[in-house]
Amino acid sequence: MNAHLQPTGSAYFIQKETETVENHTLSVLVANEPGVLARVIGLFSGRGYNIESLTVSETEHESHLSRITIVTRGTPGVLEQIKAQLERIVPVHRVVDLTVRARQNGQDRPIEREVALIKVAGRGEDRAETLRLADAFHAKVVDATLEHFIFEITGKSSKIDQFLTIIKPLGLIEVCRTGIAAMNRGPQGM
Repeated sequence: MNAHLQPTGSAYFIQKETETVENHTLSVLVANEPGVLARVIGLFSGRGYNIESLTVSETEHESHLSRITIVTRGTPGVLEQIKAQLERIVPVHRVVDLTVRARQNGQDRPIEREVALIKVAGRGEDRAETLRLADAFHAKVVDATLEHFIFEITGKSSKIDQFLTIIKPLGLIEVCRTGIAAMNRGPQGM
């Protein structure tokens, strides 16, 4: 049995080896009130589902609505179950699987971006190489001393992962990532 097919200890873990496991990006429109995020996260942890990325922010101030963007992994059946259970939470107004919607529109994935702050040592001859690599990845210097740099980089998660891999031998000190923000192409909203 493959490692990704091992049971998680959840009573809800039912997976046939023929079902494919994939990442999906869900957009959840919720009432902006205390405890909503805890209820959404509790649904995932209580059933043994993992959250790969999570971002939340108020998007409609007048209506007091927030948008939670969740990247999760599962089989089509598990993903449908997650969406159905999210829709039953009272302060949830709408759940949209952006990955499914992108495919319906003929695209591979929704537009996904992430921001990261990356602190890198910047001493000696590695200093110039660090700046050269940052420029190649369009990373902005947001703080610099004689001892270190802090870069801001925006893009797909894979771009940030690649930058981290390349910069690590030069003295990677610390990383802070925002999580994925996502939206579908086209004129319609969520």
